[in-house]
Amino acid sequence: MTNTNDENTENNALDRVLARAETRVEPRVFGAAQALQDENTATHTDADGAQWDLDDRHALRRVGGLSTELEDVTEVEYRELRLENVVLIGVYPQGAQDDAENSLRELAALAETAGAVVLDGLLQRRPHPDPATYLGRGKAQELKDIVAAVGADTVIADTELAASQRRALEDVVKVKVIDRTTVILDIFSQHAKSREGKAQVELAQLEYLLPRLRGWGDSMSRQAGGQVGAGGAGMGSRGPGETKIELDRRRIRTRMAQLRKQIRDFAPARDAKRAERKRNTIPSVAIAGYTNAGKSSLLNALTSAGVLVENALFATLDATVRRSETADGRVYTLTDTVGFVRNLPHQLVEAFRSTLEEVGQADLLVHVVDGSHPDPSAQLQTVRDVIGDVGGREIPEIVVFNKSDLIGEDERLVLRGLAPDAHFVSSRSGEGIDELRATIERMLPMPAVEVRALVPYDRGDLVAAVHESGVLLSAEHRETGTAVHAHVSERLAAELAPFAI
Repeated sequence: MTNTNDENTENNALDRVLARAETRVEPRVFGAAQALQDENTATHTDADGAQWDLDDRHALRRVGGLSTELEDVTEVEYRELRLENVVLIGVYPQGAQDDAENSLRELAALAETAGAVVLDGLLQRRPHPDPATYLGRGKAQELKDIVAAVGADTVIADTELAASQRRALEDVVKVKVIDRTTVILDIFSQHAKSREGKAQVELAQLEYLLPRLRGWGDSMSRQAGGQVGAGGAGMGSRGPGETKIELDRRRIRTRMAQLRKQIRDFAPARDAKRAERKRNTIPSVAIAGYTNAGKSSLLNALTSAGVLVENALFATLDATVRRSETADGRVYTLTDTVGFVRNLPHQLVEAFRSTLEEVGQADLLVHVVDGSHPDPSAQLQTVRDVIGDVGGREIPEIVVFNKSDLIGEDERLVLRGLAPDAHFVSSRSGEGIDELRATIERMLPMPAVEVRALVPYDRGDLVAAVHESGVLLSAEHRETGTAVHAHVSERLAAELAPFAI
């Protein structure tokens, strides 16, 4: 049991996280979770395009108080999903209170994105989570009372729970208990759009589920065995000797093998496109960053790509590649990637490794940080850790503090201390976009070979290639052809070699 001082500290921490700003549910509701942007400022710009995909994503709108039970089969086309009412729980050690508050805010935003209403929360300060129920016995009873008082039907733990912890806590609180990883996987399953994205999500879900399978009563076993008089069903009931849970595990492993093969089969097409860009020495720029930092909005602002933008966590799961040009005509690609989050489940990092390869193999990283977030330094470190995991630690990086229209001068000074050379931009107002574009162009890798060639007029394709993928220093039209001085790729230099001067 915690003492009175500890309880006061935990309540004060929750008071800072929980808010009474909204009145849609009683008694206590999370206000706009700080991992999400205020809806009043989360507007679309002309660069974002028509955003038709949002209509599909919102087709099954979740609303409070609506039953999911169908009275008529015709309702299946028009039903809406009932919001789950949830209570959040977290455990933090001495001195980690601020980090625990930010993590709980983020969990609230994750729960809202997944389609839940957060009613209340419970934080406990203790050196280590309880190995049995995650919370101590006294706090578990307190959680049971809170769940009953607010009418919650789900408890979400701000960590990854062991199967035994989840079962023991469910036995106490008498409602469903899930963890942070489950919520993230649920969001991914809702937002996956491409065949590869759906396969990656399903693989991650099965990897998470496999060690957590459980069964009840007769469903646990398909083997009667033993003495008939001891409760067996008698002759004709003895099964093949494989329990139901073993059969489920075998089916899951088989499906996981199929998904891994399916994901591998997607690789050649993606690698061919990447190899073609490399063959033509088209530089690649990857936009990486924390979830909901505004990566897709920034891509739209830089290229008018029109990719989906939503004020939600993990709105983008599939890498989007768009073509762009520098002021001097060089072509390069910009890639929008999946966002990162603290404690990103290992299963997702592995499943989305093919998508994250776009980050690891880029020539330049644009690292987008939500400048209005309460803990931008944690965002920076989390993203850099994941980038290091996929082999991108040595890639040149441009730090961009997005949503600058929401940042005051004092906050800008603090952010300057985190990244002195960072750019402040706003995808909504357009602030800093031109300066960022100029910096990207300046930091793009220069083609390796300097050439001087007199290209015949009937080989205009080579001059066009110099304009597209090289850096043209000078061009002069002569009687027999075009004299060019340029930096080009090794491949293009070989094609220009017969015309060298």
